Amino acid sequence: MDKVAGNLTKIVTRSAGNPSKGINIEAANLAKFTNGACTCSLGDTSVLVTAVSIKPQKPASSSFVPLTVDYRQKAAAAGRIPMTHLRRDIGITEKEILTSRIIDRSIRPAFAKGFYYDTQVICNLLAVDGINDPDILAINGASASLSISDIPWNGPIGAARVGLIGDNVVINPTRREQENSRLNLVLSANGSGNITMMDGSCKEPLLMPDLLKAIKQGTKECQNVISSICSLTKSIGKPKRAQDLSPTLTDEQKKLTLSLATPRVKEILNNYTLDKIARFEAIKGVQDEVFVVVKEAHPDVDPSIFKEAFTSVIRDTYKQVLNETKVRCDGRKFDELRPVSCKVNLYKPLHGSAIFQRGQTQVFCSTTFDSPDAAFRTDTITLLTSGIKEKNFMLHYEFPPYATNEIGKVATIPGRREIGHGALAEKSIRPLVPEHHDMTIRLNCEVMESSGSSSMASVCAGSMSLMDAGVKLKEHVAGVAIGLFSDCSEGETSDKSEPMLLTDIQGFEDFFGDMDFKIAGTRRAITALQLDVKPMNGLPSSVLFKAIQKAHAARGEIINLMEKTIREPRKEKKDNHPVIKSIHVPPQKKAKFIGFGGANLKKLTAQIGVRISACDNGDINEFEHGETLGASARDNFVIFAPNKEAMAEAEEFIKTLLEKEYKEPELEFNGIYTATIEEIRPTGVMVTLYPNMTPTLLPLSQLDTRTVSHPSALNFELGQQIQVKYFGRDPASGHMRLSRKSLLMSAVPKVSRVPSS
Repeated sequence: MDKVAGNLTKIVTRSAGNPSKGINIEAANLAKFTNGACTCSLGDTSVLVTAVSIKPQKPASSSFVPLTVDYRQKAAAAGRIPMTHLRRDIGITEKEILTSRIIDRSIRPAFAKGFYYDTQVICNLLAVDGINDPDILAINGASASLSISDIPWNGPIGAARVGLIGDNVVINPTRREQENSRLNLVLSANGSGNITMMDGSCKEPLLMPDLLKAIKQGTKECQNVISSICSLTKSIGKPKRAQDLSPTLTDEQKKLTLSLATPRVKEILNNYTLDKIARFEAIKGVQDEVFVVVKEAHPDVDPSIFKEAFTSVIRDTYKQVLNETKVRCDGRKFDELRPVSCKVNLYKPLHGSAIFQRGQTQVFCSTTFDSPDAAFRTDTITLLTSGIKEKNFMLHYEFPPYATNEIGKVATIPGRREIGHGALAEKSIRPLVPEHHDMTIRLNCEVMESSGSSSMASVCAGSMSLMDAGVKLKEHVAGVAIGLFSDCSEGETSDKSEPMLLTDIQGFEDFFGDMDFKIAGTRRAITALQLDVKPMNGLPSSVLFKAIQKAHAARGEIINLMEKTIREPRKEKKDNHPVIKSIHVPPQKKAKFIGFGGANLKKLTAQIGVRISACDNGDINEFEHGETLGASARDNFVIFAPNKEAMAEAEEFIKTLLEKEYKEPELEFNGIYTATIEEIRPTGVMVTLYPNMTPTLLPLSQLDTRTVSHPSALNFELGQQIQVKYFGRDPASGHMRLSRKSLLMSAVPKVSRVPSS
C-alpha cells in the first residue's frame, strides 16, 4: 500500500466552469501517523487537512457524533508575523470559527447514527496567496482525508463556492472576482447529487431564480470534486474498519417501550394547548414512568440507551401524527406562522430598540451608533482572503441560559453557536444598510426566550431597531426557518409518503426534524441562507427549492406584521441621536489643535465626551449626514459627539483653540528672527520668537556648524537670546523649521526682523 501511495498521490479536479481553477488533492506525503491526511491546493493556496479517530474506553451515552473540527489560520502561511504581544498565532478569530462550523456541517451527516469514536479534523493553512480562499479547500480536504482513511464515513462529499457576477455564475471565484459578485454561496453535495450543507450571503437582495441557478451550478461542480476523491480513494484508500456503533435496546425492550410510550406521546403531541415547557414536562413524565416499567422487566437496561430509544419513539410518533392529522403539535398547519408581536422605541437612552416575539421566541435588539474609530478591523489572514479591512456594521447575538429556563455560566467570550448565529443575522441585514454610513453601527440581539429560530427572530428585531434609530433601510428584512419531516432509513428517503415541509419551525421540530433551513430576505428577494441537514444521504435540490418558495411566502407575511409597528425609518432624529461633523485644520495648525501628546483631544473626550479622529479626504465625501465646520472643504478631522449639546460645546472649545492660533503673527520664509531660549533639552533647545508663543524645538543638528552632543557645550542659558532663520513649517506636523546653523554658515549680513504683532 505504501509503495502504491508513493507512486500515485496527486489528483487534479478540473472545474467545469473554468478548467484552470482545478483543485489539486495530494495524499500520503505529510502527517503519516494520522488515519487520513490530504493536502488541497488551488493556485498557490494550500491547506493540510488531517483526520484522527480514536475509540474511547466506553461507548458514548449520546447519539450525537463526537466530532471536532478545527480550522486554524497561520500568519506564516501568508508571509506575515502575527502582531500579538507574543508574536505568535494565539486566540481564535471569527473567520476560523465560522469556517470550522461550515466544515462540520458538511461532513457530519455522513457519519452513521450511533458512531461514538472521538474524531477530530484539523485544517492547517500551509500557504495563502491572497487570491484563492482556503475554506473551500478545507472542506474538500476534510472529505478526502476521511475518504482515504479507515474511519467509517459514508462519503465523499464535494464543496464549491458559487459567485454571481452580473448574470454569469462563477465557480470558486478569486478574491477580486468575489468583490464584484452579487452572491457568496458555499455548498456541499454528495455523489447522488443531494445537498448536505449551504451557507450563503448576498451583496444585494437576490431574486429567487438567480439563487436557484447558482445552486444547480454549484451542485454540478461538487460532482467533479467527488469524482476526483473517489479516484484517490480507489488508489490509496485504506480498508474501512468495522462499523462499531453504540449499543441499542434489544428487540424485546424496543417493543415494550413502543407499546407503553407511543399512545401517551401521541396524546401529548395532539394536545395543542401545551406550550414548550409544559410539553417537555409531560413527555419527561412519560419517559420516567416507562423507564420504571422497562427497568423492572429488564434490570440490565442502560438509562442512556433507553433515553436514545425514547427519543426515536418521539420522532417516529410525531411523523405519524403529521401524516395522519396534517396539524403540528401546537395546532398550526404546515404553512402557518406562529403568532407575531413587535414593539419599537422601548428605552429612551437607546439610539434604537425593538422587541420581536414569534411564538415563544423573543429577541430584544438595541442599535448603537459610534464614531468611525469603533469599526471592527479584521486580522491579517482574513484581510488577505476576503479583502475586508474593516466593517462599520456589526451584529452581535447573545443567548443567555435563562432563555431556555436553564442555569449555566454566563460566558464573557461568545461560543461558536453564538458567533455563527450572529454572523448569519448580520449577513442577512447588511445588504440593506447604506454602504457608506458616516458612523459605526452595532446591533446587540439578546434572546430573552427561545423556542427555535432565534437567529431569524434576531434578523426581524434588528431590521425594526435600525428603522427606529433612523438608519435609511430601503425596506424591511425578515427571516424564517423551514423544517422537514420525511421517512428516512439510513439516509434513504422513502417513496411511501411525500416529504413534509414545515414553515417557521419551533425548537421541538428543529430537534426531531431532518432539516433546518434558515432563509432571510426582503419581500421579493433573498439576502442570506443557511442549511443544516441530518439525513445521511442529504436532501435533493427539488425539496430545497420548495422550501425556498415556502420561505418566500412566509417572509411576506412576517414583513406585513412588522410594518404595522414601523413601516419606514424614523425621519426625525431622537434627542440623544449622535452627531458627526467634519472640520478642516490647516497643517500648520495641527500641532496646536491636537496638543502635546494629544492633550487637547484627550481633554475633549474626558470633559465633553466627544471623539475626534483623523480621516482621509475621500471618506468625507462619502458621508451621508456629515456637516462641515469651518471654511475649507478639505476636511481632515471628524468629530463624533453623543448628542447635539456635546457637539455645540466641542465646537466652542475648538473655535476658541483655533482663534488663538489665528492671532499669531505671520513669519517670513528665510527671515531671520531673535529667539528666546525657554528650555534646554538633550535633543536641543525650546525657543520662542514672540510673546505667548508655544515653545518650539531648535534641534541639536541646527544649533551650530560643529557637531554637539548637548546644548550645554555652547554655554546656552535660559532666557538667552539667539538669532535663528525661519524655513517655514513641516507640512505633516505643522512644527516650525528653525536653524541657527545656517546663519553661522552664511556670509550674508544678518538682517534682523521683528515679527509684526
